[in-house]
Amino acid sequence: MWFRWLQEELSPFPFSIPQAERSKNHAMLARLQQFITLGLLTTAAAWAAFFFAHGETTWAVVGTLLIVLGYALILALEFILLWFVNRADPTPNATPFQLLKAWFNEVTTAPLVFCWRQPFRSKAVPDFLPTRAGNPSTQRGIVFIHGYVCNRGLWNPLMEKLQARGVPFVAVNLEPVFGSIDNYVPIIEAAAKRVTSATGCAPVLVAHSMGGLAARAWLSSQASPAAAHRIITVGTPHSGTWLARFGSTLNALQMRQGDAWQKKLSAAEPADRLARFTCFYGHADNIVFPASTATLPGADNRHIAGCAHVHMTYHALVWAEVLKQVQH
Repeated sequence: MWFRWLQEELSPFPFSIPQAERSKNHAMLARLQQFITLGLLTTAAAWAAFFFAHGETTWAVVGTLLIVLGYALILALEFILLWFVNRADPTPNATPFQLLKAWFNEVTTAPLVFCWRQPFRSKAVPDFLPTRAGNPSTQRGIVFIHGYVCNRGLWNPLMEKLQARGVPFVAVNLEPVFGSIDNYVPIIEAAAKRVTSATGCAPVLVAHSMGGLAARAWLSSQASPAAAHRIITVGTPHSGTWLARFGSTLNALQMRQGDAWQKKLSAAEPADRLARFTCFYGHADNIVFPASTATLPGADNRHIAGCAHVHMTYHALVWAEVLKQVQH
């Protein structure tokens, strides 16, 4: 019931969303993740205190670990599913060791993202658009686009490193959280205009997961593909994902394999647009599988071995490509 309420709260906004509504929507997602994080920690502490007080040490320890680390079991189930589904994919299958390593890295990365950066640190690194004496900086900038049920806090590590290098960037929050992916086009458009105005150069778009579909929808709305210098997608379900069959929100439905929204988007994309994409994908991506669904025909498709969905965002190969594109 709480999920239905949340979806209704976050999804009623029209195509053009006032800034006040966006701020409210973004704050609500952060508050939800704060509530979940603090709720789990409080529950774990109460459980441990109760059973320790009654001399039930085993129950105290086991129960606390299940409450705090139960998400690791859900991640393990995702990896089991991707192993079965990927067997029929042309991408080479991940070895058991690669899957185990990817699972471990995701277990350590997910809490940093969903229990710290996004709920408590989403505004820690503000947009960075330096100018020189009132003129464009001439340094190519970046638009960061997050994925499903995320916010701009996902990009904090990359934004901190770029700011130290003097590279301009804007990181968006996609709202409504559970709305149509088409709703995100004007948000990306506003961010791209800000970067272009500040730098005098078409931006590089860096998008994770569903954000890559939003970037494609935005580019399709442009008169020329030159509106973006390059679009880098990381674990984006360009052809949908098997796991989306369990989603019920509008944007989750649009990420199902064979969805009509994807077909319509693909039909509006000439080859010259897709040639501007660099698509990172992996055979150990626990959210977007089969692995080849994260590729695009005509794009520069790059496989990252043994790397899970969220952890892929911070992979050295992705960082190297980001730096390369802003220097062009």
